[in-house]
Amino acid sequence: MKKANVLLLLFVAVLSACGGEKEISKERNLVDFVNPLMGTDSDYSLSNGNTYPAVALPWGMNFWTPQTGEMGNGWCYAYDAKKIRGIKQTHQPSPWINDYAAFSLMAVTGDLKFKEDERASWFSHKAEVSKPNYYKVYLADYDVTAEITPTERAAIFRFTFPENESSYILLDGFFKGSEVTILPKERKIIGYCRNNSGGVPDNFHNYFVAEFDKEFELTHTWNGDQLTENSLKASGEHVGAIIGFKTQKGEEVHVKVASSFISPEQAQLNLDREIGKKNFDKVLTDAEMAWEKELSRIKVEGGTDDQLKTFYSCLYRVLLFPRKFHEINANNEVIHYSPYNGKVLPGYMFTDNGFWDTFRAVFPFFTLMYPDINAQIMEGLANTYKESGWLPEWASPGHRGCMIGSNSASLIADSYLKGIRGYDIETLYEAILKNTKGYNEEITSVGRYGADYYNELGYVPYDVNINENAARTLEYAYADFCIWKLAKELGRPQAEIDLFEKRAQNYKNVFDKESGLMRGKNEDGTFQSPFNPLKWGDAFTEGNSLHYTWSVFQDVNGLIDLMGGKEKFISTLDGVFEMPPKFDDSYYGGVIHEIREMQIANMGNYAHGNQPIQHMIYLYNFAGQPWKSQVRVREVMDRLYTPQADGYCGDEDNGQTSAWYVFSSMGFYPVCPGTDEYVFGSPLFDKITLSLENGKTFTITSTDNSSDHVFVNDIKLNGEAYGANFIKHNDILNGGNLEFNMSAEPNKERGTTEDSFPYSMSK
Repeated sequence: MKKANVLLLLFVAVLSACGGEKEISKERNLVDFVNPLMGTDSDYSLSNGNTYPAVALPWGMNFWTPQTGEMGNGWCYAYDAKKIRGIKQTHQPSPWINDYAAFSLMAVTGDLKFKEDERASWFSHKAEVSKPNYYKVYLADYDVTAEITPTERAAIFRFTFPENESSYILLDGFFKGSEVTILPKERKIIGYCRNNSGGVPDNFHNYFVAEFDKEFELTHTWNGDQLTENSLKASGEHVGAIIGFKTQKGEEVHVKVASSFISPEQAQLNLDREIGKKNFDKVLTDAEMAWEKELSRIKVEGGTDDQLKTFYSCLYRVLLFPRKFHEINANNEVIHYSPYNGKVLPGYMFTDNGFWDTFRAVFPFFTLMYPDINAQIMEGLANTYKESGWLPEWASPGHRGCMIGSNSASLIADSYLKGIRGYDIETLYEAILKNTKGYNEEITSVGRYGADYYNELGYVPYDVNINENAARTLEYAYADFCIWKLAKELGRPQAEIDLFEKRAQNYKNVFDKESGLMRGKNEDGTFQSPFNPLKWGDAFTEGNSLHYTWSVFQDVNGLIDLMGGKEKFISTLDGVFEMPPKFDDSYYGGVIHEIREMQIANMGNYAHGNQPIQHMIYLYNFAGQPWKSQVRVREVMDRLYTPQADGYCGDEDNGQTSAWYVFSSMGFYPVCPGTDEYVFGSPLFDKITLSLENGKTFTITSTDNSSDHVFVNDIKLNGEAYGANFIKHNDILNGGNLEFNMSAEPNKERGTTEDSFPYSMSK
C-alpha cells in the first residue's frame, strides 16, 4: 500500500511542475479523504455504523442527506437501496431516535409524480459523489443531476435538467403537520414543517424558504394523496408544493433554501446572511474551506490510503454533533428557540446528543481540541437547565427517554477541571446536584432513575422494577466521582465533598466476589440469582456483566483489589477476548443487533460495536501489562474499522465510536474523563500534528511503526525518557513532542511499576 509520505512527495512534484500553491492545496485537500458513506450499510438487524451521508458544516444547525427510506424511516439512507425519493433536510442523530423538522426537494421530468414511492428514481453509487460539503447524484428515471452544498442553516441546490416540456421541482413538507405557500412573483416557496419524534413543545415549527432562479410556469400543491392544480397554498397533515417549467438540455436550475426554528422572517434572514447573492460554486468553496480548516487541525503522515481515509472519515463524524440549535438575529445576537419551553431566548443551545455515548471520548476531544466550542456547549447546558429544570442526557431536540446515567456531570466536570471557562458553572453545579436527588417522572432518563434507592442503599436494587440497575449504579458512582472532583475545585462545603467521595465508591456494592464480576443486587442485600455473566440487558444496558464490570473509570485500582489482584484482573481481561462469543439473549427475547455485532467480530466477548466496553482495552495499563493494550488496540483499528460503507462494527453514535479511533490513532485515550490523563495505546501513524486552539503545536511521532511493529518499546516527551503509561492534558496543551519507538516484540519492562500506572481514586 502507498504511504502518505510517498504521496506527499508526489504532491510536491506536482507543485514544482505547476509552479504554484493552488494545485498542491487541491491535491492535499483533506476533505477528499472523507467518505460520508462510511457506515451506511446498516439496517435494523445489523449496524455497520447506522450513519447517513450528512452534507453539512461542522456542528451545523441543518444537515442534508439523500433519502432512500420512506418518510419517517430512521434508516433514511441505506447503502444497498436502489432508489432515491428526494434530498431532505435532516436533524436525525440516530435511527433509534429518528428525525425531526425534515422536508425534502426532488426533481422529476415527464409525467408528474409527487407521491414518494412513485417519484423515487433509480440511482447508482457509480453516479454518486458524497463529500462532507457536497453531494451529487444522477436521478436516472428523469435524466436529472442533483447537487447540493450547505451552510450552517442554509443550502443551495443545483438541478441539471434534460430538454423537456415538463420539468418539475417538488418540495415535500412531510407528515405530522406542514404548510406550503408558492409566491410566483418572488420565485419562492415558503412554509413550515412540524414532523418530530418527540421532545418538542406544542408550538414547534421549522420555517423554511426556498428561492428559485427560474420563473414558474406551473404551480400545484398536494395534500395527502390529493393533487390540486394551479394552487398556491396548502396546509394539513402532509402537504407539498410543485413548480414546473420547460427546460433545455443541460439547463441548470438553482434553489437556495434556509430554515429557522424561530420564525419565517428568521429563515429569510438566515438565507440572506449565509448565502445571499453567492452562487453554487462560491458556497461550495466556502463549505470546503470550513471543513478543511477543522480537518487540518490534525495533520496525519504515514499510514495507508485506507487508514488516512478512515481517520478523516471518523474525524468528520466527531465534528457533526452536537448540532447548533441557536441562530443569529438581525442585531447579530445569539438567540434560540427553546425545545424545552417553546420560547425564543438569548444564548447558545446545542442538541442531538446522547451523553451515555459521547461522555467517553467525544467531549474529551472537544476539551482538548475545541475548548471554545466546549464553553458554548456548557452555556447551552445551563440554558437547558434554566428552561426545563433538568440537564439533558439525551436531547433531540428536547429531552428524550433514552439510555441511562447522569453523564452530564462528566461533561461539566471535565470541562471545568481542564480550565475551560466562560459559562455559568454555579448554575450547572446546582443542576448536577438536582440530578443526584431524583428524576423527571415523565422522562425517566433525565436525572437519576432510582436515586432514592441509590442514595439510601448505595446501589439501585435489582428487584424494585428499575431496569438496568447494576449499570445505573456503576454510572451514578462514576458521576459522583466527577461531582467530588468538581466540588473540591469549586470549594464546596467539606461535608458535601465527603459525601460524593464516598458515593464514588458505590461501585463496590454491586461487585460479587463469588463470580469476580458486577452483578445485580436485591434490596435485601442478596445478589440476584440465577446469575449468567453472558446475559445481555436485565441488570445491564445493551451489554452483559463481562462488558459492564469494567465501568469503574474512576478507580481501576480499586477494581483490581476487588478482583483479588493484578493477576486475576489480567486473566479476566484476557478471558473476555479469548472466550467464544457466547451470549444469553433471553432478556430481549431474541438477538439484538449489538449482540450480533459482537458475535461476528471474532474478538470473543469483546463488543467494540457498543460503548460500555470501549475503554476496557486500555485497562492493561493499570495492571502492569501495557503491551496487551497495545496489540489489542491495533487489532481493533486494523480489523474493525474501514473507510467503506460497512466501515464500523456497530452504532457510530454521535461521533463516539469515531472518537475512539481518532484518539487511539494518536496513541492515547481518555479512560476517565474528569481526570487530566490520557492512557497510552499504540499510535497508528508515523506522525500526527495537533494544532491547538491556544496557538501551540503538539506533535506525535512513531519510529519503526508498521502493521507488525505495534508494541511500544519506549517513549520520550520533549526529548526526555518518559516512563508513565499516560500523558497529562497540560503536557499536550503546552505543546511539544511525544515520541514513540515501536517494536515487533513487547517491552515487558516498561510501564510495569506502580508509579507508571494511570490515576485511580484509591491508589
